[in-house]
Amino acid sequence: MKDYPSKHSIAQKTGLHYFFYLLIGLAFLLVAPQQSHAQSLADIASVNVDELTDEQIRELVRRASDAGINEMELIQMARLRGLPAREAEKLQRRIEELDLATASTRSRTTASKRDPRQQVDFNEISQGILKYQTDIEGLEGADSNIFGSDLFYNKNRRLSFEPSLNMATPKNYILGPGDMVYVDIYGQSEQYYEASINADGFLILDNIGPISVSGKTIEEATAIIKNRVSGFYTGLRGNNPNTFLQVTLGNIRTIKVHLVGELRLPGTFTLSAFSTVFNALYAAGGPNDNGTMRNIKIVRNGKTVATIDVYDFLVNGQANLDVQLQDQDVILVEPFMARASVRGEVKRNKTFEVKEGDTFEDLLRYAGGFTDEAFKDRINVTRITGKERAVSDIYNNQFGLFLVKGGDDYTVGKVLNRFTNRVQIKGAVFREGNYARTEGLTLSQLIKNAEGLRGDAYLERASILRTFDDLSTEVLTVNLGEVLNGTAPDIQLKREDVVRISSIYDLKEEFYVQINGEVKNPGTYPYSKNMSVEELIILAGGLREAANSQDIEIARRSSTSKEGTFSELIPVGLENGLISSNSSAVLEPYDMVLVRRKPNFTLDRIVTVEGQVNSPGMFSIRSAEERISDLIQRAGGLTAFAYANGATLIRRTEFYENESEQIRRQRNLLDLQQKMLMDPNNSEAQELLLERLFKDLGNTPTDKGEGAAAAASKKEVISGITESRADLTPAKIRQTEAVAIDLEAILKNPGSDLDLILEEGDIIAVPRQLQTVRMRGDVVYPATVRFEKDRGMKYYINRAGGFDIRANRKRTYVVYANGEVARTKSFLGLRSYPSVRPGSEIIIPTKGPRVPVRPGELVGIATGLATLVLVITQINP
Repeated sequence: MKDYPSKHSIAQKTGLHYFFYLLIGLAFLLVAPQQSHAQSLADIASVNVDELTDEQIRELVRRASDAGINEMELIQMARLRGLPAREAEKLQRRIEELDLATASTRSRTTASKRDPRQQVDFNEISQGILKYQTDIEGLEGADSNIFGSDLFYNKNRRLSFEPSLNMATPKNYILGPGDMVYVDIYGQSEQYYEASINADGFLILDNIGPISVSGKTIEEATAIIKNRVSGFYTGLRGNNPNTFLQVTLGNIRTIKVHLVGELRLPGTFTLSAFSTVFNALYAAGGPNDNGTMRNIKIVRNGKTVATIDVYDFLVNGQANLDVQLQDQDVILVEPFMARASVRGEVKRNKTFEVKEGDTFEDLLRYAGGFTDEAFKDRINVTRITGKERAVSDIYNNQFGLFLVKGGDDYTVGKVLNRFTNRVQIKGAVFREGNYARTEGLTLSQLIKNAEGLRGDAYLERASILRTFDDLSTEVLTVNLGEVLNGTAPDIQLKREDVVRISSIYDLKEEFYVQINGEVKNPGTYPYSKNMSVEELIILAGGLREAANSQDIEIARRSSTSKEGTFSELIPVGLENGLISSNSSAVLEPYDMVLVRRKPNFTLDRIVTVEGQVNSPGMFSIRSAEERISDLIQRAGGLTAFAYANGATLIRRTEFYENESEQIRRQRNLLDLQQKMLMDPNNSEAQELLLERLFKDLGNTPTDKGEGAAAAASKKEVISGITESRADLTPAKIRQTEAVAIDLEAILKNPGSDLDLILEEGDIIAVPRQLQTVRMRGDVVYPATVRFEKDRGMKYYINRAGGFDIRANRKRTYVVYANGEVARTKSFLGLRSYPSVRPGSEIIIPTKGPRVPVRPGELVGIATGLATLVLVITQINP
């Protein structure tokens, strides 16, 4: 059974029928706004807002809020549904007078639906806290060396000490005007209230009345409200209450705090009521270079209520957040008391503010303590006396007794970069480095500590570099072998001795051997004793296919002093392949092994026949004497449509970049590899072959084909000639060129001089029977015309419109289908034009540009003629 206040039992019948109609109309608005409800609209139009009670208006706003409609939307919808404008204005004014604009958004059927706690006047607060970062950009002291100065301002990061609104309300929080208070009653009776503390400090609960809670903590206010409300809810009383009450803080009010003194931005700031002194100091940018960090005072009603030491937060992590700011508090930052600096091997090289009674031990704690390399036994301090400065030393047993004064400058030194008991060993030992010198340490014991000598250690000589007290040095030389076997006395080592044991390879050149010629990987290889030629060939990847195993030569540096002798040549033949035998030649350092090529070894030489033959394609040259006629015969002879006079031979020039044996082999192996990769059913042997191919193809060949060096030299010579002669056109270096042949005559007389011997890469092109003649060059209309038998060149030129104005008739020539060229000949002014065959091209070149005669040249010609006339007249008077 719920208890209600006695005033609730009073029936408020006045205006209930209007309120009922308004609620009915509102229900239709919220549930079915698109339907026609003439009766409800008429009821809404007849509502008189003045007759509605405050409780009825609250209920109306609450129901609208439950439907997701705020006050403004409620009034607009009521106007659209027929509520007169005058009554709508009254309703809006009544809602504003009841301060339901913010409360309605929180009002819910249960307290659990309240909105999260919010900060009132957040924009006003942010003007002092969030925007000040840019406002103090140019202020001095932003990068100060004073410890703690960057706590409240640092341009590289944002730190505001902004209070958390989600925290539980502090027990010592003092309520004041502007705070929103939630009162929840639960248990046998259920009710909730929300109200703000007004300017007079009263909390007004509906139908209960004002309750004075300003200046009280939440705990104190809870007791006061419970005492007042228990008159209406009797279940709150007694030893066994069945109704309970809880008071919580809703939205947070703002307070005004005055920050004065040595601050970067002193003034009055609007802050959250949850703010502490750190929030306020952040808003003002913190103390300036002249402000104290150790004695910040909070003044309230003319009395100092707390003193803040920022070092407690920076050093000990104690923020002293129990001191809650209140409205009109004054934060006073006085000038600093005294400062001392610490430099050197401490973790914070800064200037610190010190209080009276602080010792160097306290100052060292502010500085973060010593670094790992600090000299801790003695600290140097420079102190200001009455008239001048004085220097003092602080020993480690005086740190807690030495009092710090303002102006002190402490310097913490670094340990010396020297060793008290170090000896070093370097060179041919297993563990080089620094070792501790113990009492009586000898050279042999140090070598044992270094895990002994390596096998390449030079035992005939070792050196010890010894340093004396005056830092002068001396080198001691010992016979290491005699010391180790006991025939020489052991050496007592001293501090900073450096023992050097050389390697036998440090004292001589590195030995190597070379191999060149027909091996897979020619080059330089490390030399080993008793190394044979066969072993070196295996290191070089084995012999190539072209290698002559019976013609191998070792070029050895000459050991004789005979003038003009450079090396000794030792012929070697591999009788049993790469199997070593007693007769195997043993190499010496710097030997060069030359593996020559087989005398008659040649790679496959391929030629091609294209065009009108019965079996065109690629052919391998059979012998060094094979000729064109032989190749045409192997290709099945000419077809019935072949034009033998137009056949052309395309041959590689000396500038052709021949494919080397190694590159060709690499290409063939790559093709083999690709085919094996495409087969998913390789045998074990094939898989091993594929693995070897991957390893072998990883080495890109660098050698070039035969004649590559000679071709490169010729290119350089031709390029040099054309560059040095400005009158020469740059030579076009071609890799292939056409050779004119008379195939008809070749086939009639095989083996004649016309029947050329084939070379690798030759291409013989036999065209189809040609029936046209082409005109090119300086004719009126360059064209291709039909060939007519027994017609001369002039006939075909006329068919192209004749010679052009700039045509050079004397230099006209014909290019026949087989590549042969014939030019026009002249004798006593008569021109003899070459004959024309099917497929010919007639080329008419253009005369060179006309060079105008200059006036000076005319004068020279006239003078020369006059002189000539004068000479003639003198000869024939």
